[in-house]
Amino acid sequence: MQRRIYLDDIPLPEARERMSKFLRNNNLAGPLEAEKIPLSEAAGRISAEPVWASLSSPGYHASAMDGYAVKSKESSGATETSPVRIPLGPEGPASYVDTGDPMPPWADAVVMIENAELVDDDTAIEIRAAVAPWTSVRPMGEDLVATELVLPANHCLSPVDLGAIAGSGHATVSVRRKPVVVIIPTGTELISPEEAESRAMKPGEIIEYNSLMLAAQVESWGGEARRYSTVIDDPELIRRALARAAGEADLVVMIAGSSAGSEDYSASVIGDLGEVFVHGIAVKPGHPVILGMVKGTPPVPVIGSPGYPVSCALTGEIFIEPILSQWLGRSGRQRPETEAVMSRKLHSAAGAEEFVRVALGEVDGKTVAAPLQRGAGVISSLVKADGILRIPALSEGVDAGEMVRVSLLRDPAEIRRTIVHIGSHDICLDVLAQYIAGRSSRFTSSNAGSLGGLVALKRGEAHVAGSHLLDPDTGNFNDSYIRRYLSGEKVAVISFVHREQGLITAKGNPKGIRDFSDLTREDLRYVNRQRGAGTRVLLDYNLEQLGIDPEQVPGYRREEYTHLAVAAAVQSGAADCGLGIAAAAMALDLDFIPLAHERYELVTLERFFEGPVLKPLLEVLEDQEFRKTVDSMAGYATADMGRVRKIEA
Repeated sequence: MQRRIYLDDIPLPEARERMSKFLRNNNLAGPLEAEKIPLSEAAGRISAEPVWASLSSPGYHASAMDGYAVKSKESSGATETSPVRIPLGPEGPASYVDTGDPMPPWADAVVMIENAELVDDDTAIEIRAAVAPWTSVRPMGEDLVATELVLPANHCLSPVDLGAIAGSGHATVSVRRKPVVVIIPTGTELISPEEAESRAMKPGEIIEYNSLMLAAQVESWGGEARRYSTVIDDPELIRRALARAAGEADLVVMIAGSSAGSEDYSASVIGDLGEVFVHGIAVKPGHPVILGMVKGTPPVPVIGSPGYPVSCALTGEIFIEPILSQWLGRSGRQRPETEAVMSRKLHSAAGAEEFVRVALGEVDGKTVAAPLQRGAGVISSLVKADGILRIPALSEGVDAGEMVRVSLLRDPAEIRRTIVHIGSHDICLDVLAQYIAGRSSRFTSSNAGSLGGLVALKRGEAHVAGSHLLDPDTGNFNDSYIRRYLSGEKVAVISFVHREQGLITAKGNPKGIRDFSDLTREDLRYVNRQRGAGTRVLLDYNLEQLGIDPEQVPGYRREEYTHLAVAAAVQSGAADCGLGIAAAAMALDLDFIPLAHERYELVTLERFFEGPVLKPLLEVLEDQEFRKTVDSMAGYATADMGRVRKIEA
């Protein structure tokens, strides 16, 4: 089989139009056929026809209260000082009724039981207030009248809708058939989550979870997802899987194999069984998307999704959801949007429409968007994302402080109760977030380094900034930087943790690394933190003390944004060592050479400190269970946790 590479790299609107044209030309653009199902199975389904009431509800004049049915004119003149006595009898003028009972034909009102007193050996009632006609009576058809429209077609059925349909005399409802979406993951390197849990993974193996994620998306959008087992990178096996899927699906989604590598066969297989009409779309992430079809009566549309998880998820949002909405007879989902100010500059390559994941929070009455990691393989960025920022194809990016429109992935109420942290990375911040979540609040953290956090605080883009900046002149932490970068502000500095910094090395320290002086060795590869990070400042300070030019350190220019990323680089063998915290080394079972103790503090503005927004955070810092949890982690001490000092910057 000859492998084909990209047909095109076309704009997103044109790609969508090509798929729409194929659907229209093959009578696949309209809603799917209807099926009748029991109401007990109908929640979340889409009505295929209008629902008309076959009977009235209630079907008779009914008592709305426990009490006494009366002729309202019999109560005329009743007052507190001049009660009216009405005899009881099956033919009136008063008779006991329970809630929901049919009203006697001679009665037109109900006196609530608490407003009536039995007298004359329970043969009459005495009332002290007159009742108007139809008081406490549900007239026939008050809810629904026979032949009335209960629900329109193309309506997503909610739990209360099911009650209304049943109440109008129906036990079944006509709904759109669920579109069947067959998902085929491909790749020789893939193993199942079950395999990964039961044995040690080998280098080069990847857990296959894209099909799990896509299937859940399909189900949430009203489709029926069928996941095939992973197909290895063999064109004949992939062809058989696609042919089989086309025989049972309304839509087939192939995962991975959509690029132009030596083992990417999706486009070739689709072309051999049908036609490829899009291969390569000017979007990031998700560039190598395939749109095509398998021949048949009718032909079956096929989408080839990239294997990177973020690309895969966004392919679902951009292409699969709109098709399913068409087939279910509803308009495509439109996420709510909000205006937000960008916390830092974002560069974007002109020519490709980019979808950037952002964390959101409300600071000083404005919504702030902090960009998350942009890699197509970073599924955690979607987990943490509160919204998606779309950067148009002709734009070269977004400036810091620029107002942008963000499509929301999270409830605005959650965003409003979010504590926004921008600053230095620390593992304890994740623990802090868990404890804050237990107080009905939310804590988000963006890793911008200590200096980046102070700048964000000054610009009003964060509530709090984690910082551990060493002043080389005094040996103290943070104060001189606070005065420089937060000039004119009233600042509260909250002690968080004392922690150990040192060199993270491979297990057993095979290179025999001892201290900073070893970093110039030619046989060592160092991995650094980004500019502005407190750990980078600590490194530079120690190199200066030793008279070492940073350019003498092999790997000095290779940067990571978190301690865990540094540890991962060492664990993978991409670096021999890096400066980081003990907890990161312990987390990945690496060796740690302690070289310094430092104070990590949470810096905030006094107005935030004294307001309600930081109350959950301050409560957690006083929580003894939280302190014990942090103390149990390698390299941490909480002796000063929660202590506050004020600085007039």
